[in-house]
Amino acid sequence: ERVSSDAIQIHGGYGYVADFPVERIYRDVRVCQIYEGTSDIQRLVIAREIAKG
Repeated sequence: ERVSSDAIQIHGGYGYVADFPVERIYRDVRVCQIYEGTSDIQRLVIAREIAKG
């Protein structure tokens, strides 16, 4: 997320325009976070699966 956010900042207003791939990458990252949960949630899920064996 941080990398895609930095890329948006570097591109400025053009980073939000759909003609640039940066916009799609940033949007995809945000959707994945919403769909799959935060990194903390993912860590908990992985830890539970490892503990189950």
